[in-house]
Amino acid sequence: MRIDAHQHFWHYNPAEYAWITDGMDVLKRDYLPQDLEPHLLRTDIQGTVAVQACQNLQETDWLLELADKHDFVKGVVGWVDLRSPRVRGQLERWAHRPKLRGVRHVVQSEPDDRFMLQPDFLHGLGQLAEFNLTYDLLLFPKHVPVAVEVVAQFPNQRFVLDHIAKPFIKAQTLAPWEHDIRALARFENVWCKVSGMVTEADWQHWKLADFNRYLDIVFECFGPERLMFGSDWPVCTLTAQYAEVVLIVQNYVRGLSVEMQDRIFGGNAATFYGLATE
Repeated sequence: MRIDAHQHFWHYNPAEYAWITDGMDVLKRDYLPQDLEPHLLRTDIQGTVAVQACQNLQETDWLLELADKHDFVKGVVGWVDLRSPRVRGQLERWAHRPKLRGVRHVVQSEPDDRFMLQPDFLHGLGQLAEFNLTYDLLLFPKHVPVAVEVVAQFPNQRFVLDHIAKPFIKAQTLAPWEHDIRALARFENVWCKVSGMVTEADWQHWKLADFNRYLDIVFECFGPERLMFGSDWPVCTLTAQYAEVVLIVQNYVRGLSVEMQDRIFGGNAATFYGLATE
């Protein structure tokens, strides 16, 4: 099964989606399963993982409801308040929902660059393994060294890095991102989503070659065994159509074996998140 390991749904309102700023007008509307499904059909993708886009418990409930109604949504990465003393109760609330496969916090928006090292956040993170939940790392390059410190404390927790940590593709710079990615990839419990790259490139003039040096590094560091394709739809529509995002990764991996291509386009996501693909 071909799987898109990273996409979003939302009912748009400016208060909850304040990160959608001026110049991002294409995102200022609802994006729902019926909007995504035609793109999946055209690119032969049969399953997705729906990832949180705002930080409240109600959105997690809503995403799980969508997943129950739409079979192609194979898993949900929701949000819980990992800093809350009641985090365990929040996790128990969804323990019976098989499509909740992980959680995420929008660390990139926190004013404290070392947010993830706060004791209450670490305590919450330490609860996830008991519930067989993964954690998505949403970071800017400056946060990757902090992620290394965090991951080192949780060898039994499965982590996945979203959007290859958003390197400065438009400027075509590698440092210090490359050094820090290599350090993070040394932890075998950390995987990586080949996603979110087009929005870090030149929105008007990107070309396939712009991504190669960054893909070279993540493929060398993580290997095809720990990488998974994600579209970051609908955010990707700021600069690319869904099929174009698929093509970026498809073009890059065409020299790999069919087995490795299948793992990147579905097998690894199914393994990492524990998705039901039958």
